Amino acid sequence: MRPSKKSTTVLVPQEVIESKILLVRGKKVMLDRDLARLYKVPTRRLNEQVKRNMERFPEDFMFQLTKEEFENWRSQIAMSNSERMGLRRRPYAFTEQGVAMLSSVLNSKIAIQVNIQIMRTFTRLKEIIMTHKDLARKIEDMERKYDQQFKIVFEAIKQLLAPPEKPKRRIGFHPVEE
Repeated sequence: MRPSKKSTTVLVPQEVIESKILLVRGKKVMLDRDLARLYKVPTRRLNEQVKRNMERFPEDFMFQLTKEEFENWRSQIAMSNSERMGLRRRPYAFTEQGVAMLSSVLNSKIAIQVNIQIMRTFTRLKEIIMTHKDLARKIEDMERKYDQQFKIVFEAIKQLLAPPEKPKRRIGFHPVEE
């Protein structure tokens, strides 16, 4: 008898998960309300489980938004008034490690499968960033080797790879675009 293959059903498209990853305090995080929706549990249930297991969530795994961060976030998201009425508490932000730890406190099959997808998305984002850095390093190496012959080509490539000039630092939450 052959072992059955587990289906790798995608519960949530990767693009949806990527859109929920925000940059807060210089860290890639996901908010409790977004995680709860992905896990198909009420936000209060997710937070109850976290509070019952606080020793698993140090500050580098999870933190609560400050009043200022919360107000900036609320002003930037498109929400109907009925959705906004439900926001009485400042959301918790979970780093990649915090999201991984959630799988130990939320044991539903959906939560486990979605958590696997989220971890794969974080990994994919890291790989994209590393690929970009590796490519930039290789181009610099080639530039040193073939400096004068291809100077114009290297300048054009550098301009394409260079991140756009950073505007003044905006306050609030922005989806990760790295």
